[in-house]
Amino acid sequence: MLRSPPWQRRLRPKGRLSRTQLCDVRETRPQRTSSRAYARTGAKSHKQRLPFDHDRAHKLYMTLFGQVRDLIKGKHLLIVPSGPLTQLPFQVLVTKAPSSGDHSAAAWLAREHAVTVLPAVSSLKALRRVRKPSKAARPMIGFGNPLLDGPDASYADRAKIARDKQRCPETHLQQVAARRGVLRVEMRSGLADVSHIREQVPLPETADELCAVAKDVKAVVTRDILLGAQATEREVKRLSASGELAKYRMVHFATHGTLAGQLSGTHEPGLILTPPDKATEEDDGYLSASEIASLKLDADWVILSACNTAAGAVTSAEALSGLARAFIYAQARALLVSHWEVYSDATVKLITAAIGEMARDPKVGRAEALRRSMLALIDKGEPHEAHPAFWAPFVVVGEGASGR
Repeated sequence: MLRSPPWQRRLRPKGRLSRTQLCDVRETRPQRTSSRAYARTGAKSHKQRLPFDHDRAHKLYMTLFGQVRDLIKGKHLLIVPSGPLTQLPFQVLVTKAPSSGDHSAAAWLAREHAVTVLPAVSSLKALRRVRKPSKAARPMIGFGNPLLDGPDASYADRAKIARDKQRCPETHLQQVAARRGVLRVEMRSGLADVSHIREQVPLPETADELCAVAKDVKAVVTRDILLGAQATEREVKRLSASGELAKYRMVHFATHGTLAGQLSGTHEPGLILTPPDKATEEDDGYLSASEIASLKLDADWVILSACNTAAGAVTSAEALSGLARAFIYAQARALLVSHWEVYSDATVKLITAAIGEMARDPKVGRAEALRRSMLALIDKGEPHEAHPAFWAPFVVVGEGASGR
């Protein structure tokens, strides 16, 4: 546990931080190839295909933290980012001048600090009102692998695989490639166009991800993992209304997330689930931020392993997406949200390791548990997993300290 009190500051870089400067640092997302494929290519090829500018990451660290580095030494950082900084996972900053491009030897900020991101300083008051740990008895519920067709016939095979993965297998789980981002969705009369929802890329790998996490946390997979036809907006709302959703300490959505500007006709972000045949107010296949805010949760964690769920609104540069704000309003104490398309196998390792750290020591906070799981992947994972593309997509939003 970090003994020092958090150092809280609103990040405003000295001078003007260009979007190009920021994007050059965070452009770590690999091509859409499986993690195993990278492992097979060998270290030399892997570095060529996954560049990362350690020097620029150090310069950005000095710009943001150089004047206060002595004050924040060894402390848990509570950060309220603004503007383009909302797109930066701070753990990828490099605290010391790099001597090489070796990812495993880099002085990542994650080696020195646990980091929690907040939508606003004022949100601390709301979060501390529900700081006590969840009273929920069940470890986890998961929603994923929505039944989607893809934008064209080339996705037919993926769609078929998704339809074949509507329950957790008893055999060893397949590790698969990263998922693709969300396509633009149209709204009609205030409801999502289900034909556009259906055209999103199928995500069969999310079934493997959810089942693996569920087995590691000892969830009842036949009851607690809702895949395919069960992963619907109607079912989420039914479970909330009946009080069942509040019985779970962790709620995991492994699906597409949309941000403001990706949905024509509304600025509300949301999550894509299996669409119905016909859109209704109860279920149009799109769980919007306002609908999320009305859910009844008692969750220590909400995990959103979808693309860009940590990003701010494009037009207003919100500190965090409406998704994070909505879940906090629905009484989630903390969220794990992703800055880019995530690898299912790395996600499973990060999540289960973080949960394991908290189980071993209840005094370990969520942000510290995630920090330790990141370092375990860097130091003890496969060689290619030392690259930030694998260990750095997630950030803790909300109450990152221990609630116990």
